[in-house]
Amino acid sequence: MARIRRSDIDEIRARTNIEDIVGEYVTLKSAGVGSKKGLCPFHDERTPSFHVRPQLGFYHCFGCGESGDVFTFLQKMDHVTFVESVERLAGKLGYQLTYEDGGEAPDHSKRVRLLAATAEAEKFFQNQLARPEAQPARDFLGGRGFDPGAATRFGVGFAPQSWDALTKHLRAQGFSLQEMQDAGLVSTNERGSSYDRFRGRVIWPIRDTSGQTVGFGARKLLEEDKGPKYLNTPETEIYHKSRVLYGLDLAKKDIGRNHEVVVVEGYTDVMAAHLAGVTTAVATCGTAFGVDHIKVLRRIMDDESHRGRVIFNFDPDEAGRKAAMRAFAEENRFVAQTFVAVAPDGFDPCDLRLHRGDQAVRSMVEHPQPMYEFVIREQLRAHNLRTAEGRVAALREAAPIIVGIRDRALRPEYERQLSGWLGMDLEQVHAAVASAERQLQRAASDYPPDYHPEEMDAAGGYTVPAVRMGDLPNDPVTRLERDTLSAVLQYPKMLSDAQLNNVLDAEFSDATLAIVRDAMIVTQSDLGTPQWLPRVQEEVPSSFMPLLNDLSMAPLPAGSGPEQVAAYVRSMAAALVERDLLHRRAELLGELRRTDIETDPLRHRELSEKLVDVERRKRDIRESLEQQV
Repeated sequence: MARIRRSDIDEIRARTNIEDIVGEYVTLKSAGVGSKKGLCPFHDERTPSFHVRPQLGFYHCFGCGESGDVFTFLQKMDHVTFVESVERLAGKLGYQLTYEDGGEAPDHSKRVRLLAATAEAEKFFQNQLARPEAQPARDFLGGRGFDPGAATRFGVGFAPQSWDALTKHLRAQGFSLQEMQDAGLVSTNERGSSYDRFRGRVIWPIRDTSGQTVGFGARKLLEEDKGPKYLNTPETEIYHKSRVLYGLDLAKKDIGRNHEVVVVEGYTDVMAAHLAGVTTAVATCGTAFGVDHIKVLRRIMDDESHRGRVIFNFDPDEAGRKAAMRAFAEENRFVAQTFVAVAPDGFDPCDLRLHRGDQAVRSMVEHPQPMYEFVIREQLRAHNLRTAEGRVAALREAAPIIVGIRDRALRPEYERQLSGWLGMDLEQVHAAVASAERQLQRAASDYPPDYHPEEMDAAGGYTVPAVRMGDLPNDPVTRLERDTLSAVLQYPKMLSDAQLNNVLDAEFSDATLAIVRDAMIVTQSDLGTPQWLPRVQEEVPSSFMPLLNDLSMAPLPAGSGPEQVAAYVRSMAAALVERDLLHRRAELLGELRRTDIETDPLRHRELSEKLVDVERRKRDIRESLEQQV
């Protein structure tokens, strides 16, 4: 297989702003000089520990340890190969890649081909919407208050009532039948014959956070269609229904800006909400709202800000109530406050807009019911509160819900409300809540403490434990060495060649940090280039990679301006070199005392001259620091 030329990879890395790429998946905010942070996309967390350094082109999570460059990020987020990630970024830049070993440049990677087939299918469906046979689709959209402009805004289209119209179109565009099947556009029957998956239906494109169409949702229109009311793209290499949310590509900026998301139940509900001014609305695609959806939304809405709101809209029927309870089961994964918005008269957002207007949709979202209140009332509905037995049973079910309220200041208020809803004494309700809390605590204490067995490699041998910054000693000398290396790794060009050499020549008391320093020395020819940090990573032992990532991504305690950063880097370097000179001066003085001037005058003179040089260098450092001040 042909390989992409190394210089091209380095050029793509240098030209790509990693902040722009990561920002398509994670809402980032300033975390100090040259650093952005957000909620880690690779593990579930409540406080952001995921940092991006645009000037270095790297990201690192101080929580789970995931780190890498823009290629690694795309590989892990979108499950693509390294070559595919390079090709995708090259396509964004319009950069022509060169392949080594005399190999032919591939037309496209598999994922890129599937995305291209899906994009072509989207254009086909959209063009079909204007044709005479698409009148049922136009009637459907118009009957729900969506004019042609709305259809264009959301990319709505029509799949003709044909077994192979899309297949023929895609073949003419150079796509193979296998690619159509892999993209979920064509299905195969029991006899092995292929046919268009979507026929005679109105079509909505489903896009990922970067705006690429990865699948479709389709609603049947014709009586002769015996399929389900809604039909989605099956699971494919590019479409995973548990990770996508319809409308998120349009809503993500306002979700991040407003720290709010409205989760509705259908494609037309998303359209109606957006057209009514609720531009943070999204919907799941043929599956229940789950953990993966929560992870996506938390990253985008900056959930740890404690200012966020997650508003669920459910149909006021039995299916809607079950959906609400499923959502509540995962509610504690949000830091944001959660709410439920149910329209009057049983309308969904689409019907509400159609019958009551845009303002009614906005009002429903602006005045939601807290999730805990909604769930408690739903629990009470299942009991006959006219009997003592029913009230006690309802209390026992509601008490653990109150215990689960994260904001402890709200618990007494909910106890008072529950007391009123049940018609029971507040003391009795409070005692039931306290009892439920004790039971939960006892249950939690039954779990064994975390056990961390030694990791073994595939051959059955033990792996070398990884080294992290938190494993270093916390004495002043090690902290000075650690912070200096961190500053120099991130801003090497803030130092002159002489200053940098002094730092790298210094004797390190911590052997672990000395290994990182040695890797910096052997890669010094690449210093200051986008390739430098990757070269340093190649040099350190694999078990030292987490430490190197920690050092190169750690926020610096400096001001926001470049002058303040430069002053910090230089002062740290000067402090380390001054400490090293002090150590060398002490060693020289000791050896000088042990050297007899009469028996070894040449060595005595050499040591004296070295002492004078050390004193001069110390004086120069002091003068340099005074000039900075």
